[in-house]
Amino acid sequence: MNDDAPQDLDPLNTDDGSMSRRSVLRTTAGAAGIAGVGLGFGTLGSSTAAAAENAPVAASGPAASPARKGATMAGVPFDRRSTVRVGIVGLGNRGGSMIDLFLAVAGVRVVAVCDPVKDKAEQAAAKVTAAGQPAPAVYTNGQDDYENLCKRGDIDFVYVATPWDFHFEMAKTAMLNGKHVGVECPVALRLDQLWQLVDLSERTRRHCMQLENCCYGQNEMRVLRMAHAGLFGDLLHGAGAYNHDLRGLMFDPDYYEGPWRRLWHTRLRGDLYPNHGFGPVANYMDVNRGDRAVSITSVGSPSLGLAEYREKHMPKGDPSWKETYIESDRTISLVQTAKGRVIRLEHDVSTPHPYSRINSLGGTKGVFEDYPARIYLEPDHTDDQWADFSAYADWDHWLWKEHANPPGGHGGMDYMLVFRLMQCMRLGLVPDFDVYDAATWTAPVPLSHLSIKAGGAPQQIPDFTRGEWKKARPGMDSQQPAE
Repeated sequence: MNDDAPQDLDPLNTDDGSMSRRSVLRTTAGAAGIAGVGLGFGTLGSSTAAAAENAPVAASGPAASPARKGATMAGVPFDRRSTVRVGIVGLGNRGGSMIDLFLAVAGVRVVAVCDPVKDKAEQAAAKVTAAGQPAPAVYTNGQDDYENLCKRGDIDFVYVATPWDFHFEMAKTAMLNGKHVGVECPVALRLDQLWQLVDLSERTRRHCMQLENCCYGQNEMRVLRMAHAGLFGDLLHGAGAYNHDLRGLMFDPDYYEGPWRRLWHTRLRGDLYPNHGFGPVANYMDVNRGDRAVSITSVGSPSLGLAEYREKHMPKGDPSWKETYIESDRTISLVQTAKGRVIRLEHDVSTPHPYSRINSLGGTKGVFEDYPARIYLEPDHTDDQWADFSAYADWDHWLWKEHANPPGGHGGMDYMLVFRLMQCMRLGLVPDFDVYDAATWTAPVPLSHLSIKAGGAPQQIPDFTRGEWKKARPGMDSQQPAE
């Protein structure tokens, strides 16, 4: 397999994922060499690509829901524990900063860290001891050493912050070893992998969560509470996006530790990163908790941005000149829900654009739009002019009232995510979101690709809950627990 050639992959493959990691390593050694750095987590080529290329072409549209192999995980609480013991896999830009937040939360101990780049693992271990905790076990013995971390008997939760190519196998390995697992987005890249994670969560009785930090943003949580209190009336539409100019970072040989993220632009055409926009809007509309996402229709622009950036900024001998980009510069998707609501998703990381997640919600009584935050609600507003969203600060979620100045990045939402998840584990509470949310929020990755390939034909979104969505249940809009 040539990792530098365009890989227009079929994301609906239903192979059993039996290709070994070692065979994947052999097929992707060329991409690692091109990167010019050692084989760390960031330089491995795509195991998803390798498996997809060798699997039979699937029929169009997702397969019917497989039979449930275990009881639902909807509404299942964690076991209560006084201390949450954490293992962290992947210590690059994301994992290397998130470890600070795990160490900042009371009742959490970082037991083990893992990264093939020894310096990164050692730096993370030093942070643990500097925080007054015992020295963690350090796993640096190649790409598969995370398996040994997952086998430990003194870990409750595994946090995965590696390139996308590894997410599925690492989540799977953690659950098979009896660990709850939280994964950075996207949790997987194929529909059959999403179903496997759902099945494994139900069979092992372990939670598998997409750690979507944007759900914990202050504006997002305020809108969530307002929506559930009826201030927007009956909900009609919402929008979310990941519009973020990443061209400079994707061509930086050090930031992503190799070309792994840019190479996905040679493989898929659809929305590669829907979770940041989809997750919050899905929460507003109680998707999987009274409503569900039924179908997605996607269109995509030409793929020009990365090639134009390369022309202007990269020397002719750079390995990126061997790449052919097929990922649409701008994808726009419309998701229809069972209640007839419409969610618009956008993705654009290849063209000049100020950062925006759009984050919009509309109903029969008014609308909110973010970037910048503004609102128009009846009967409060009657002059056809946007109003100041800060006037609704009383509707802030209890997390933001309790932690007015949270530490960490992304405006504090990262800390809120870690604090709340660890709180749920310590107190034996139901997590704010679960494997069904992870699968639903990630399904647009393969399905938008298929829709674009089919000229915008709608694609059915599987009911990962197998009917449980019809039952109203709590989610992100939680009540403050008594410690």
